[in-house]
Amino acid sequence: MDLAALETFLAVVRAGSFSRAAESLHRTQPAVSIAVRKLEEDLGQPLVVRGSRELKLTDAGRLLVDSAERMLNLRTQLRQAIGDLREMRRGQLTLGTNESSIHAILPALARYRRRYPDIPIAVHRTFSRDVPRQVLNYRLDLGVISFIPPEEKLAAMEFSRDDLALVVYPRHRLARRQRVNLNELGEETFIAHIVESPYRGRVIQLFARQHTPLRRSVELPTIDSIKRFVQMEMGVAIVPRMCVRLELERGALVALNVPQLRIARRLYLIYRRDEQLSHAAQGLLELLRENASEGTAARRNNGRGRRENA
Repeated sequence: MDLAALETFLAVVRAGSFSRAAESLHRTQPAVSIAVRKLEEDLGQPLVVRGSRELKLTDAGRLLVDSAERMLNLRTQLRQAIGDLREMRRGQLTLGTNESSIHAILPALARYRRRYPDIPIAVHRTFSRDVPRQVLNYRLDLGVISFIPPEEKLAAMEFSRDDLALVVYPRHRLARRQRVNLNELGEETFIAHIVESPYRGRVIQLFARQHTPLRRSVELPTIDSIKRFVQMEMGVAIVPRMCVRLELERGALVALNVPQLRIARRLYLIYRRDEQLSHAAQGLLELLRENASEGTAARRNNGRGRRENA
């Protein structure tokens, strides 16, 4: 049904005549009459009583008034909703990440909330291997993973760098050592994460190349439980450094300097390539790009300052 014709019909009803409606709409009277007659043809019912000195509506005309107002109000609400989406006053951001990577995205989500307080955020805990598929299947707007996905339909933007840290409890025999060789860890009890990951595989291969046993006597389901078990002096653990930053600052855990164990960890925001993102998802992507630009500028300035001081 032509919404413009409905608007014309309501203008006739409110003005009480075709001529006054034409004036209010800045149209000719014949154009208004044609619009109402076309509407009658679409509905198969007359809407006004022809030949009456005053405007009178038929039963179908009176019924249409309420329906037309609802339809036009719905159009107004829809336009407002679309505007709200564009202005980031409405919508939802859905993000998928594993347990450890959430630590990297939280600062960006905090900035996002301050910038777009009306946008709800739903972060789904998902195995890293499943995140790309869920983004492609539209179950998630965005994903956070520690590898570049092989799927050609996905784009990846690096937004954070971290490394793996070997952490021990403060009274551990190696806690006060400034440097530890990986070969000295063969007798240690490692508290490991039960979930497989690419970095877990790299650590296993590293110990194998060094001909050093990796005694994974305990496997736990969460990083938090791993940290707590190490603090209970039940073993040592290799975890993303960002996940233990607070414990290291407070002295609850100690990170050992193991040169052979310097494994960089990069995190990527992934999204569907060559597709229009939702306004909510586009907002986070742009925010992370801003952060990356600020970080690049800061590194340039630091480098320039070092050269000038040299």
